[in-house]
Amino acid sequence: MVSPVSAWFSKLYETFIETGYYSLMLEGFKNTLLITVGALIIGLVIGTLIAMIKFFAEDVPILRPINWLCTFYVTAIRGIPVVVLLLIFYFIIMTSADGITVATLTFGINSGAYMAELIRSGLNAVDIGQNEAGRSLGMPRLMTMRHIILPQALRYILPAIGNEFIALLKETAVAGYVAVVDLTRAGNLVRNNTFDAVNPLMTVALVYLILVVVLSAALGRLEKKLAVSDRK
Repeated sequence: MVSPVSAWFSKLYETFIETGYYSLMLEGFKNTLLITVGALIIGLVIGTLIAMIKFFAEDVPILRPINWLCTFYVTAIRGIPVVVLLLIFYFIIMTSADGITVATLTFGINSGAYMAELIRSGLNAVDIGQNEAGRSLGMPRLMTMRHIILPQALRYILPAIGNEFIALLKETAVAGYVAVVDLTRAGNLVRNNTFDAVNPLMTVALVYLILVVVLSAALGRLEKKLAVSDRK
């Protein structure tokens, strides 16, 4: 009599190894990480620019029209579901681009709206006296931001960015809507072709879980280090 464990391993081997679909899962895993990291970088750049504009717009009148555009961008992007945004970019705006490029840019633009608010809240968390102290020493606004405000704001911003990274990783599971073979779509393709729903989908869930646990642990260590540095 074959034990349940042996039967499960046999089915696992048949689903992934005999069919060669393990390579499809690896490709999906690679594409998921590629889209996530690329989108995070784009989101950080956009979010930092918008946060800076919003921070300086109160004292620099020429930035106020740009600030209004930034506010509209943040409101619009946060109000549109990321799946809808992904379809708009793929079928309307970037019709000639490949799915990975569209997905990376779309998730980056979507993340940028959230990053802007995270970074802006971190900048505002720094005591206003720090900015006034830098200005009283004759430092320009940008120099004050670079050498005084931003280093102090990082301890508020970094944990929030880590949480956004985790959220972004899970959001990329909808990239399959634009013909991208990400981890989720790879698992679904294996399920369709092997008629085995358990192993592919549970493998996808397990991989996401492991990634989130690892990132959460790294984020926890970072927060502890920041807390220790604050007490010194």
